[in-house]
Parts: sequence; structure tokens; C-alpha cells
Amino acid sequence: MPQQHPKNKGSSWVTLASDFVKEWPEVLEGINYSNLPIRYVNFVNITLKNGVTIHYDIQTEIKKSPASRVVRTITQTLNEQYNRISKVDIKFDIPRLKKDIEQKTSKFLTKINKK
Repeated sequence: MPQQHPKNKGSSWVTLASDFVKEWPEVLEGINYSNLPIRYVNFVNITLKNGVTIHYDIQTEIKKSPASRVVRTITQTLNEQYNRISKVDIKFDIPRLKKDIEQKTSKFLTKINKK
């Protein structure tokens, strides 16, 4: 029976790219990354130890299937291939995330200032 990876309830399969963390260190403190919506991910590349890369174009996939199904598929692949994975690359749509956060912050501040 293959060895299962340890389940850490405090972490997520999503590992942020270093440029994302560098761009917004003050905003990222305290965020629970397991709740980061999949719509902010452009693609996920899972590279196996044998050199094969499994590519998920998230933006294309969520147009065809519900986001929850896309997340389940990627999570299932990661769990099934865990012992064979050499690296996982995730590309975030940082401009979209930044725009959405700025808009929501603006709306929130407008509501607070009206009180």
C-alpha cells in the first residue's frame, strides 16, 4: 500500500508563488489560503518525477465545469500522485485579485464612512 502524505488541517494544497508574497506581504498576513477562490488561479502544473507534466488551465476548466469540481479534480490528482510529484507550479491572476480586493475594500470603506 502506498504511503499517504500527512494531512495537516492548518495548511492547503495551494502554495503561493514567491512573487505574489513579495507584492503583498502586508495584505497576505492572516489570510487562510485554503479559502482562496480557484478563480484567482490561472493554471496549475504538476510535474512528476518521470518528467511528465500534468497541466490544468483553470480559467478554461471553470468555464466548462463548476469551480468545486475543478478543485476536487486537482486535489484528487495531487492525492493520487503524491509520491510521484517532484514539483507543483501555480500561476495566480494577481491583477484580478488585486482589483477585486481594492473594489471590495472601497465599497466597505464607503459603507463605514456613511455611518
